[in-house]
Amino acid sequence: MRLLACTVAISLAALSLRASWDPRLAAQYLDARQQEWFAWATAKAVTGGTCFSCHTSAAYLLARPALRRVLGESRPTSPETELLDGLRARAGIYDAREINRGFATEPMASQALGVEAVFAALFLSPADAVGRKAFDRLWSLQLTQGPARGAWPWFNLDLDPYEMPPSPFYGAALAAYAAGSAPAEYRNQPRVRARIAEMEAYFAREREAQPLHNRLMLLWASTKLPDALPEAAGRSIVDETWRKQAADGGWTIDSLGPWAEHPGAPAAKGSDSYATGLAVFVLEAAGVSATDARLARAVAWLESHQDRQGGYWEAVSMNKRYEPGSMQSQFMRDAATAFAALALSEASERKGK
Repeated sequence: MRLLACTVAISLAALSLRASWDPRLAAQYLDARQQEWFAWATAKAVTGGTCFSCHTSAAYLLARPALRRVLGESRPTSPETELLDGLRARAGIYDAREINRGFATEPMASQALGVEAVFAALFLSPADAVGRKAFDRLWSLQLTQGPARGAWPWFNLDLDPYEMPPSPFYGAALAAYAAGSAPAEYRNQPRVRARIAEMEAYFAREREAQPLHNRLMLLWASTKLPDALPEAAGRSIVDETWRKQAADGGWTIDSLGPWAEHPGAPAAKGSDSYATGLAVFVLEAAGVSATDARLARAVAWLESHQDRQGGYWEAVSMNKRYEPGSMQSQFMRDAATAFAALALSEASERKGK
């Protein structure tokens, strides 16, 4: 009987060990990938080093401060500093050719400028002169006509989940989070309130037509800008997200759609690290309790799916097959790792309280 008890204890300990995650390995993976992005010729920009991507750069700047807190690091990494310096260097630029020489003609020039403006506002603050330049540019580029009135020009490159016809909604959600994070005295300026009101009207018109992925980003934004999403609509998004949770605790990428068909993409199989990381991150931000059994199962899924050698969470392109080992083949892995690290960092910090 004593031998059986020991065997059970050892098995439980092994299960617990397998279920843990390694934030240092995750940080090392993300740091290394950002350095690869800096060195990648395709990403080179005229001003400030490299262009700024959703999957690698933005996800990195969201996740790395959270990992720094968990790891007890005292200062930002050099890639963080370099990315922020690039955004600052370009904050006052209104010519897309100076942002990225690859997008010199319309409509890509306007789209590139809109994307840059949103990201600059997301990661800079109007509390200083450079941040005010970034926010001035943001509002000046907000669309004032057409069905996307209140949003911003955004890439439409037939690439899910960030660069499709519905993606201006995703970009506007990032802008809403930026606006909600700005100091109250800035938000309350009449001209800024008017711009925010246009954005909120856009959300009200377009919200129901959006994939769950984009509505989750709006739910996240509403944690900083509550008027962007009525409380009842936020609860509905949370309920829908729970309904789509898989039996293993994760979420499939299809569950965050609907998406366009991409026949050349690798087949999606089962729960997905990017979908699960994003869902958990937003549900935590929206106030779901750490004691919720559904959230605990999702956290456990993420903990058990980190690659033990590389530190990343695997995910593949939703759009096409890339050469194994190529820069592009790891883009969704970058995003998955960042959102998984965000979700698990929050879970770790909750346990420590």
